[in-house]
Amino acid sequence: MSRKSLALSRGKALFESVLLTADRFPVSFVYRDQSYSSLASLTLASRELTETLSGYALNAVWQVDGELSVRISASFNAEYAQSEYTVYFENNGSSPSGILRDVCALNHVFEGDAPVLHGILGDHQNYYAPYETDLCKQDAYHESIGGRATHVAFPYFNLTHGEGGTLIALGWAGTWNALFSSAAAGAKAVIRSNPTLNAVLLPGESVSSGLIVLLSYEGRNETDAMNLWREWFIRCNMPRADRSGAGINPFSTAFFAYDTGLPNSDGSISERHYTWKPSMEKLLSEGLKPDFRWFDAGWYFDPAGNTVESDWWGTIGSWELDTVKWPGKTFRESVDEFHRRGIRTFVWFEPERVTHVDDLVKNYGYKKEWAIEAGGAITNNIGDPECLEWTAGRVIRMLKDNDIDLYREDNNANHNQTWRRLDKEHTEALGLPRYGVAENKSIVGHYRLWDKIIDFCRASGKCTFVDSCASGGGRNDIESLRRGIPFMRSDADRTTTALRLSMSASFNQWIPFHGAATKETAGQVDPSVGAGSDGYVFRASYLPVFNYSEAYLHNPELDFDRMRRYVGEWESIRHLLTRDMYVLTPWHARDNRTGWTAFAYDAPELRESLLLAFRMEDCEEERCAVRLPFADSGAQYELTDADTGEVRVLGGAQLNEEALTLSLPEKRSCMMLRIRKL
Repeated sequence: MSRKSLALSRGKALFESVLLTADRFPVSFVYRDQSYSSLASLTLASRELTETLSGYALNAVWQVDGELSVRISASFNAEYAQSEYTVYFENNGSSPSGILRDVCALNHVFEGDAPVLHGILGDHQNYYAPYETDLCKQDAYHESIGGRATHVAFPYFNLTHGEGGTLIALGWAGTWNALFSSAAAGAKAVIRSNPTLNAVLLPGESVSSGLIVLLSYEGRNETDAMNLWREWFIRCNMPRADRSGAGINPFSTAFFAYDTGLPNSDGSISERHYTWKPSMEKLLSEGLKPDFRWFDAGWYFDPAGNTVESDWWGTIGSWELDTVKWPGKTFRESVDEFHRRGIRTFVWFEPERVTHVDDLVKNYGYKKEWAIEAGGAITNNIGDPECLEWTAGRVIRMLKDNDIDLYREDNNANHNQTWRRLDKEHTEALGLPRYGVAENKSIVGHYRLWDKIIDFCRASGKCTFVDSCASGGGRNDIESLRRGIPFMRSDADRTTTALRLSMSASFNQWIPFHGAATKETAGQVDPSVGAGSDGYVFRASYLPVFNYSEAYLHNPELDFDRMRRYVGEWESIRHLLTRDMYVLTPWHARDNRTGWTAFAYDAPELRESLLLAFRMEDCEEERCAVRLPFADSGAQYELTDADTGEVRVLGGAQLNEEALTLSLPEKRSCMMLRIRKL
């Protein structure tokens, strides 16, 4: 029986007995100092349950009093028995509402004994380290307070309870917290998005909770649960490739700013109208053709109209192409030429931050009140609808004028101090509490910004997804990832192979479609030197998004034969990288190079699998024994070593129940086995 079939009854019961019932609906809040632990005591104003192509959709409104209503938008995916919902609090009255506070997007007891919480931490100082908490022994508390949702903590949780479990995700790109504890009947989960919300709502105003996603599963096998999640995530959560509705296939990108011969502080700041074509011609002449050209930060005038030589961070906001670097129509001509060669272009923006505000006001019609200075940065307040329209207009104008295929976004500041400042000012001006409103408007405004850009791209025949970045992995909440893909899961993942393998063994299970760098350097923005990456580095970088960046012309030692081999190898196996994943060795921290790392991908309907194994830099053991959980005990499997061509035929029982011994005589070496079920 399939994973989906096993989970069906559990997931359907969750939707029917919890989300469809007012007295058990798992949201709680305090309004006018009265606590509401469900919707049971509210007045139902409207309710519509409709059948959809994938299952059911629920839209319902409950009235709290003459001002405040609670609107629920929920759905059920019958194939995966997956439920989700968002809660909206709306003032449809003519005067300010009472005070709304302590909104819990999820407040529910998941029944079943021996509850354990599994998950990973966020980017930055935690580098996606996994954790496991026995809730019978201690509570588990996670929070993100800076304003970039996934930098320190990670709002995805695997809660095992009883004879199965529930995979839980919060879609909110701002602040949040989550508390998991044992309860008499099982485990209690309390998750808050925008936890500082303590405010009256003005007439016509609404705020929302974050999206809650719930996916039930049977059994307590963590790998099976995560593969169910990966399958659902790719098929049902990811954005579409284009307006045809096709899925996104793995793709490659190439970065050209390391090949200009000019100083490059970061991004594409050194690129000029005369640098791109020789690099492109060299790359193509060597038989290397990426799917995308990566055009990063530093392409714009500063707000005063000056060209920018190095400070890409401190000169943003105009989104006006630097015509000193790119005179006339030379940038559009470069895009057109890449298109002619079958290569698309994506361009970097950072819309939530501005600099040189007076110059933006003078030269670009910006309004000074949109710029909020706090915490060492100036926030562009896209929570203001007029500011949102101005920002979207500047971005879309550049995309349209230059026929850009895809929008890449960054966010290099925490905005929580800005939100607190706005809340304080609005509270003092109104004489009523308005805490948390600025964040809510900003986060909702950001989703709308992406929707506007994607709508433009859909109408223009371009990519209907964005590159989601926020100083690396800061914006990977599940609501954002319905619009975007993290082309780089972390800025730190531009350094060591040990770190890359560590992240792959944890992050890949939750976010199956993403990328990393394909180099190993001491600093994040250092270009590779000598012959470039070898097989050890390349194979550790085999992800659905494959990014390469080299000095194609300016490094005479670059080994193109080797590069061609491994780019070609990635192209031959990329269809497997989004399939079931099995981590075969214990997870290791980013600076631990003493063991083996091995993982496998399996596509059962293709009868095809892949195993990648790495004997790390300080590993003393020449051999490593692994089990392949996906192997059918009654079948035979053909294993081909990609380096030696050696072919072995082994029984599934040996691979699954006993062990497959891997052997590498040298430290810092790797192997790849192509596996075919006979």
